[in-house]
Amino acid sequence: MTPKWIAADWGTSNARFWAIGGDGSLLGERTSDKGMGTLDATEFEGVLAEVCRNWLDTANTVVACGMVGSRQGWVEAPYQTTPCAVCPAKMVTAPVKRAGLTVHVIPGIRQMEPADVMRGEETQIAGFLAENPGWDGVICMPGTHTKWVHVSADEVISFQTCMSGELFALLTQHSVLRHSIADTGWDDAAFHDAMSQTLSRPEGLAGRLFSIRAAQLVNDTDTVTLRARVSGLLIGAELAATKPYWLGRDIALVGADAVSMPYVAGLKAQGVTVVRADAKDMTLAGIKAAHALLET
Repeated sequence: MTPKWIAADWGTSNARFWAIGGDGSLLGERTSDKGMGTLDATEFEGVLAEVCRNWLDTANTVVACGMVGSRQGWVEAPYQTTPCAVCPAKMVTAPVKRAGLTVHVIPGIRQMEPADVMRGEETQIAGFLAENPGWDGVICMPGTHTKWVHVSADEVISFQTCMSGELFALLTQHSVLRHSIADTGWDDAAFHDAMSQTLSRPEGLAGRLFSIRAAQLVNDTDTVTLRARVSGLLIGAELAATKPYWLGRDIALVGADAVSMPYVAGLKAQGVTVVRADAKDMTLAGIKAAHALLET
């Protein structure tokens, strides 16, 4: 079977492409390290041709999500405004030189007050809802900038972004704490203890973070334990800030295991049952849902 169309998840650092058959089957997958952050608007088509090569002999339609649609991307796909459908009624078409090729870009979503934006995550949400029709609740998408998204009746109602992932990277790699924290490893007990501290008293976060450094200097505390403690402090503070989203609601968590498991553990400790889904799978399902709208 030959590809009929191509799905693309084009982020800041990397891009992933899937060849899709006429019956919706997955025929192939390719990746590139040429993300939006390394390209100007005139270079995207060349990367598409370089990576997808023979697929483009039969696939004349591309549906793309992610930072490819940002102001610095191939073409700006203006944000939808909440509340809005997760699958947009209209996508933006990118400029191309190849005859017969059409590239559709999925728009992101913005929230006016409090101000917030997402680009790429809306496609994962669409994929989750396509796989779980009628689902109503909150979808958490852990990552550098974790999203908590209230979804109802196939619409994004509201959402909140937390920078816990980026803060963890900054603290463990670029702050004074980097001298006290292991590069890898985990300590469940240390994580849960730290999480409970900031979940109940989030205002103590700044002071408890410096105690990480002091614990290593004064008590020679194990650096793996301290790594887990930093994660626990940040996620505890995040759970305190996002309690209106997860308390008493159905929760789905879309993400890779490495970034998801601390959230699963934290929510489980609060008695919250979490439904899991893989981020890559949901992205592809969401792009397929957007493509289906082109054929209606």
